[in-house]
Amino acid sequence: MLRKTFLPPIADLLAFEAAARHTSISRAAQELHLTQSAVSRQIKQLEQQLGMALFHRVRQRIVLTDAGRVYAADVRASLQQLSAGTQKAMAFSHAGGLLNLAVLPTLGTRWLIPRLASFAAQHADITVNLAARTEPFDFAGTPLDAAIHFGAPTWAGAVCEFLMREEVVPVASPGFRAQHGIATPQDLTRVLLLQQSTRPTQWAEWFEQVGVPTTVALRGPRLEHFAMIAQAAVCGQGAALLPRFLIAQELADGSLVQLFGDALVSADAYYLVYPEARAQTPQVMAFRDWLLAQCDDWVD
Repeated sequence: MLRKTFLPPIADLLAFEAAARHTSISRAAQELHLTQSAVSRQIKQLEQQLGMALFHRVRQRIVLTDAGRVYAADVRASLQQLSAGTQKAMAFSHAGGLLNLAVLPTLGTRWLIPRLASFAAQHADITVNLAARTEPFDFAGTPLDAAIHFGAPTWAGAVCEFLMREEVVPVASPGFRAQHGIATPQDLTRVLLLQQSTRPTQWAEWFEQVGVPTTVALRGPRLEHFAMIAQAAVCGQGAALLPRFLIAQELADGSLVQLFGDALVSADAYYLVYPEARAQTPQVMAFRDWLLAQCDDWVD
């Protein structure tokens, strides 16, 4: 049960959080469109309710106490969660409701978002919110309804629906290829290789697949996201191994060229993941059906 004794007025919490973030009463007052005396009064009320000081007053400055620092982090998280929950509740004023989707950053920007107009045309009553996630997480601790995941089909308490495999191909800018005279896979052993930081052995696996022995497959700058690697490759900063479907535009406009036909097919794959408890919700099912169709069209 929530006890009223432990629930301070939200106005007091907002004043405290703003003052803690700015370490300034005056800046908090400006943000909240209040007077400095009003903010000071709200913080004092909160301190009286808690029975402890939240700030040290040092001349014209305020400094959080140790207890105030811990409390500020908890209050900020709670206010953010309350704000997100309020937005989510307001979104349900639409007949179809809301779908909060976690997506891999590059896949989201380069592949999913350009296709979402198709989903909106079919389901105008469903609002899709996107959040970037690169690792599995606990659905119970987030407002997220589903995720597009790359890896193995294992996610505790969730359903994993296969979407598609990933083929990575060696690419570079036309200028980089010409500058280094890249004509055979062996030539890649003497140029700069752009590395995907979460897949450090990818180049080694590709060289092994094409039968080229090398000791340099792990060398080169490491970048976290495929979008970063693609841009670096377009700018002539090295050769890259990239999923073909994520660089369709660059291959089409010629800013990147596929160096060789040999593709590395990952043992992992893309999956739509959603909690078992939400398996039959209309929003999740509508998005699942649409996404599976998009993947079938792409593979075909």
